[in-house]
Amino acid sequence: MSFNTEEIDATRVPCHVAIIMDGNGRWAKAKGLPRTAGHQEGVETVKKVTEEAVRLGVKYLTLYTFSTENWNRPAPEIAALMGLILDHLEDEIFMKNNVRFRVIGDMGRIPDAVRARLEECMQRTAGNTKMTMVIALSYSSRWELVQAARRMAEEVKEGTLSPSRITEETLAAHLVTNFMPDPDLLIRTGGEYRISNYLLWQCAYAEFYFCDTYWPDFDEHEFRKAIADYQSRERRFGKTSEQVTTK
Repeated sequence: MSFNTEEIDATRVPCHVAIIMDGNGRWAKAKGLPRTAGHQEGVETVKKVTEEAVRLGVKYLTLYTFSTENWNRPAPEIAALMGLILDHLEDEIFMKNNVRFRVIGDMGRIPDAVRARLEECMQRTAGNTKMTMVIALSYSSRWELVQAARRMAEEVKEGTLSPSRITEETLAAHLVTNFMPDPDLLIRTGGEYRISNYLLWQCAYAEFYFCDTYWPDFDEHEFRKAIADYQSRERRFGKTSEQVTTK
């Protein structure tokens, strides 16, 4: 199905877009380049998509940057990815676009220099208000849910939380994403059709958009296609079409 990407309804832009940025390595392999070249080019795509998201009025953009499972990748590739993070946390992309920067994930596994740079960037951009860009780094949803369960168990043990009073809202409040709304739209590039342990709780009612385009080639036009596809759908949240359309 084709969409007119110029006809984006500004009143129906998703508040929160989450993206699985897949295909960097395959993009590089297809061009006879090292995998690190794909990651480097992928960073440029992050800049383009961030600016386009701001232009369209997206309020939260969450990018799956490095999963807990990615620690099993070859050490040189991990080092290169961490180096890219250090090199590209630039003032320009955040300050020029009035974007606040946040990180979710297991920071205990991140190298000290990278963690310090991340914290510095979060502090420097804390006052920005146009959009929040979140990177999921050393993150997996199962890890997050386990951490939330442990925190609730500790509160029950301390007597500050009653098991009978644990609700969906209680669990959500203990997740690392408790500062933002759940995603409205989940995009995955690279031709895979799975969500790979990413925001499992939060994406319960997200719209999914999968495309074959490798992340380095996913430009502003491709992002607008995903938004247009999202706007073509009816979000019912368990209700009937008649209930949704009745005002």
